[in-house]
Amino acid sequence: MDVILLERVEKLGGIGDVVTVKDGFARNFLLPRKKALRANEANKKVFEANRARIEAENAARRSDAEAEAKTFGDVTVTLIRQASNTGQLYGSVAVRDLVEILEGEGHKVTKSQVILDKPIKAIGVYEVRVALHPEVVVTVKVNVARSPEEAEMQAQGVDVMSQMFERDEAGFTEDYDPNAEPGATAEAQPEEQQA
Repeated sequence: MDVILLERVEKLGGIGDVVTVKDGFARNFLLPRKKALRANEANKKVFEANRARIEAENAARRSDAEAEAKTFGDVTVTLIRQASNTGQLYGSVAVRDLVEILEGEGHKVTKSQVILDKPIKAIGVYEVRVALHPEVVVTVKVNVARSPEEAEMQAQGVDVMSQMFERDEAGFTEDYDPNAEPGATAEAQPEEQQA
């Protein structure tokens, strides 16, 4: 289906572009959210008549989003979650969690603006994009840890998981006899096997 875009849509085009998209994408996303019009002659005339107003409204929304983006700066949010010894979270960090903590810090963010490419299921520091406007995107650092102390270490750049599982560098190796019974040591074996 051919549609006329009423705002910039990532990976499709900008205002006024006539693009071909799949029917379901147009019917279920672009048209209901007023991001596009069907590309027929009547709608092309309506769009051209209102083009200046649509571009002015878009510019006003973009300037508001740019002002909001300046309040973000280098925002880092910390989430304390329960996790296993291997660093896997019991559950995951969802978009809803990020929206709640950002709103708690005074930022105006909706669930549809947070772009979480894949769910966060392990402790660590992640970068999450927030699209305040189709043309204004900010990056928020999300620090997921098991305790405030661990979060502080991760914020300083320490890989907590690699520190937890440091290798034993003492050089100690245990004698191993391939003929020994399971659980038996070299001294505890019968005399006929030691000979």
